[in-house]
Amino acid sequence: MPEPSVSARLEGKTFIWPVRIYYEDTDLSGIVYHANYLRYMERARTEFFRVLDIKASYLEDADPAAWALRKVEVEYLHPAKMDDVIEVRTTVVALSGARMAADQTIWRGDEQLIRGKVEACIISLSGRPKRIPPEIRDKILPFLSETVA
Repeated sequence: MPEPSVSARLEGKTFIWPVRIYYEDTDLSGIVYHANYLRYMERARTEFFRVLDIKASYLEDADPAAWALRKVEVEYLHPAKMDDVIEVRTTVVALSGARMAADQTIWRGDEQLIRGKVEACIISLSGRPKRIPPEIRDKILPFLSETVA
């Protein structure tokens, strides 16, 4: 049987990042440890930003800042298991002056495993929120979903 694709891609306004599940991702039962889904979601957002040429942190800038999560919701529907190839799908659903919201789902083929929502913002190193710079907003706006599920 052919192996599923393991390369990141854009489908419309959704960024898809595949992940192969390894032994280190699982607990003793061979099921993915719950916190690892948050790691997969974080990596998918970082890779999405990389595709858009957006840095995840601006530590070398005159006014250092970084993206940080303000809110996370995760609903566990089904477990992933060792050797599965799953896909983290990221869709930007809102963009305000200081925040970006995204729906992130994790799928194994046609089966949805995880339903998640994240709200991210840019903060200074002292933890104060900052407005999203226009050059970053301009890169994200074309991927803002017109429909919110």
